[in-house]
Amino acid sequence: MTPSVESVCAEKDVMRNILASLQHRIGPQKYNAWFKHGADVMLQEDRIQVTVPNPFTANWIEQHYTSDLSASAEEHVSKKLPVVVAIDPNLTGRCRKRDLDLQAQIVSRAAQGQDRPRETAPTVNRLKHSLEDFIVGPSNRLAYSAALTAAEGTNRQFTQLFVHGACGVGKTHLLQGICAALTRQNHRNQPIRWRYVTGEQFTNEFVTSVRSKRSKEFRDRYRNLDLLAIDDVHFLAAKRATQEEFLHTFNAIESAGKRILLASDAHPRLVGDLNEQLVSRFLAGMVVKIDTPDRQTRLSILRGKSDAMRLKLPPDVEDYLTKHIRGSVREMEGTLVKLSALAALEGGTITLDQARDALADHLARADSAVTLGDIESVVATFFGVTPADLHSSRRTRTVSTARMIAMYLARRHTRMSFPEIGRFMGKNHSSAVLAVQRLEILLSRGEDVVWTSPAGAKSMPAEELVELLNEQIG
Repeated sequence: MTPSVESVCAEKDVMRNILASLQHRIGPQKYNAWFKHGADVMLQEDRIQVTVPNPFTANWIEQHYTSDLSASAEEHVSKKLPVVVAIDPNLTGRCRKRDLDLQAQIVSRAAQGQDRPRETAPTVNRLKHSLEDFIVGPSNRLAYSAALTAAEGTNRQFTQLFVHGACGVGKTHLLQGICAALTRQNHRNQPIRWRYVTGEQFTNEFVTSVRSKRSKEFRDRYRNLDLLAIDDVHFLAAKRATQEEFLHTFNAIESAGKRILLASDAHPRLVGDLNEQLVSRFLAGMVVKIDTPDRQTRLSILRGKSDAMRLKLPPDVEDYLTKHIRGSVREMEGTLVKLSALAALEGGTITLDQARDALADHLARADSAVTLGDIESVVATFFGVTPADLHSSRRTRTVSTARMIAMYLARRHTRMSFPEIGRFMGKNHSSAVLAVQRLEILLSRGEDVVWTSPAGAKSMPAEELVELLNEQIG
């Protein structure tokens, strides 16, 4: 049944009110940067759907604004709805340069601790994932086995776990799953003190404690834990004071025989501007990579997600989706959201032809977009900048060098054209062409890539650098 004009208008009014409440909660600057132009926010029957142009924006919104958006929606629909963040590369063209620059400024301020953390480490009630619903396959079996061992805590030799891999492959799922498992153990034995935070939260809490002269409280909070889990630990790159504090925290927990879990987009040796002492500590424990899931694992994930959304997919549609969507789980969720909307309009089960027609452009670009998201994440981590910096108009030597290499790798690893790469990075066609040509010249001449870090000038042969990053991208 086609919805009436009145019901459509009423729904739009509710959505406008929700967004107005969100703007009031987070402030107009952050709202304009993340929601006004580059994101679509829709009210569904069972969720709030946020669609964004790239993995970086999806991660940032998930980590910072989902609780505000959920609370804003609850004010106007009188029930609590989950927030689902999905990716649609077609939204990239709507992002304005000044909004991208503003995103970079917000990320930079957070990195420097100028934004106070919005909440403390989550309790088990705020953890989204458990080990029981983690889909295991060849790409993640070793990491999952290590997570089970870490959760059991029976192996005294196994106290450190460092998980790394591209965006959306399950690193956060494993860390939160371990913490959730520990909470269940609390009911059987003595309480287990654990804390799950992101690298950004740890940084902000540390800076706030120094400014408020409460360093002792901060140290007591972290150094007496049975388990500390830090997600996105690469966020500590180039932050010398925070790294020094974390090194002391790490040593205190390790010397007590307690457990430390870490997750990063990159291998410890590929995290730029990271204290060598920290790198050696990380490498002393178990370091395991999660690769992009194979097709059978993707099928299992697809079925789990579609069942959760009460979306019935015929076998031929499942086969088509698992063949074409090879990126992150979040990319798969975004595709299922589109199919769910189409099914609601058609009033029945999705057919293969409908899926092809509705998602042809999305699926043609999704693999490249996700790969480019992985590329910029690896490159940004190595150079100690953020993906937001790469999309901004900043032209510092380090940001320009990182952007150049990301564009070069995008041409080598994806099917995206120069105009597509330029648009995705917030630049034009000629900027992408020149960036690739510049790096090709360095490679042909056997010259070094030079950039600046907080510790001073750094350089590395261009061929060696590209080979290192190629390994990480996988």
